[in-house]
Amino acid sequence: MSSSTQTPLASPSSSHPKAATCDPAVAADGSRPSTKDGIRLGVGFTLDAIVCAIPWIGLGSIALPQLLDQIDPGSREAMLGLINGIGSIVALLANIIFGTCSDLTRSRFGRRSPWIISGGILTGLCVFGLIFTRSIPLIILLWCGAQMFYNWMKVPFIATMSDRVPDKFRGTISSFYGAGVVLGQTLGSLIGALFISKLNSAFGYSALAFGFMGVIVVSVWPREHSNKDVPREPVSLRMMLASFRPPIGRNARNFWYALSGRLLLVSGYTMISTYQLYIVKYHIYKGSKVSATQLSTMAAGLIAKMAVVTLIASLASALLAGPITDFIKMRKLPVALAGVCIAVGVAMPWIFPSEMGMYLFALIAGLGYGVYNAIDQALNVQVLPNPEEAGKDLGILNISNTLSHVIGVALTSWVVVAAHGNYTMIFPVSIAIVLVASFLIMRIKGVR
Repeated sequence: MSSSTQTPLASPSSSHPKAATCDPAVAADGSRPSTKDGIRLGVGFTLDAIVCAIPWIGLGSIALPQLLDQIDPGSREAMLGLINGIGSIVALLANIIFGTCSDLTRSRFGRRSPWIISGGILTGLCVFGLIFTRSIPLIILLWCGAQMFYNWMKVPFIATMSDRVPDKFRGTISSFYGAGVVLGQTLGSLIGALFISKLNSAFGYSALAFGFMGVIVVSVWPREHSNKDVPREPVSLRMMLASFRPPIGRNARNFWYALSGRLLLVSGYTMISTYQLYIVKYHIYKGSKVSATQLSTMAAGLIAKMAVVTLIASLASALLAGPITDFIKMRKLPVALAGVCIAVGVAMPWIFPSEMGMYLFALIAGLGYGVYNAIDQALNVQVLPNPEEAGKDLGILNISNTLSHVIGVALTSWVVVAAHGNYTMIFPVSIAIVLVASFLIMRIKGVR
């Protein structure tokens, strides 16, 4: 909700000094982090990005699809679409609910830290449960739980960037966070491919990573101050229901373009990344006269090599993008150009249905995705209508990440089923979606 339509919720700095002083060294919570504090914040964001992205991508793009392929090869695409669809709807609701709840939290540990720590532990427990079942209903239940508690942890985590990171450091920290996401996602594909025949080990190590990460990152950051005495409006059912209402009014125009752009860009990329195991198996190696085990080994090998290419390309672009955009004071144009780069990368396996086409996708789309991850979060924070409702609004904005997986997975499943198992048509659909996203991002006003 924009500040023009509702009395804003109280924050640790109810007068919002940053807005009043426009001092780029002052954070939204009124603090003035030192350079040492800025480094600690940057290290915490980067560490969390790497360690959480590795298991999340490894599970979602390799381990879970491989598990479904083993349980029921005849319905793997439909089952993957169903599990991701239900899980993403759960995550969508969790984004809004837990963003609002963290805004309203009052404790001696602050409003974000308790959620980050507990969310990591609960996510780990859900993932750990996957070791003990091959039942589709239980897999759906546990994956939905993991989606819910992962957002329980991540929405307050991202809101911390709005609360505690001033403009002076935001571009650089966002860049390192984006580089961490890129590194973690790439390593997730690589490590997931290495564990393709050891799924229980993949679930066990992932559970440990999630369980300890919240505690570690909160320990690395400067301690979040107590906000027990900060006033807030009374919590009520009406207030919680109002949290589902997105920002409205003239100030929310940029917010909606950012939301739509992110939604479509990630949807298009998800169409390829979530189904990359099946794309390699049944598009690149289509017609291979090998056993199922050999096909899985070949696919894992190609994905691992692609991950190395993506790692080099995306990490380099992510590390450079943030400081460069801080210097040239641009956010919008680099994010839009990153979308164009991703679209070009997606075209490569379509034009060249071979291992080389997948390597070109890994390189070109990796460059674009690195830039996108480095800058997009800083752009999103910049278009928030009301910084005092950062948790709620970022939760709504992060719906685009969640809903994009619903759209991407559903579209891919529908296209492949309609084409009787042919993966060719997913590429032009993905390209069109990503290019529309770049256009919408360029419609944002007042941001270069």
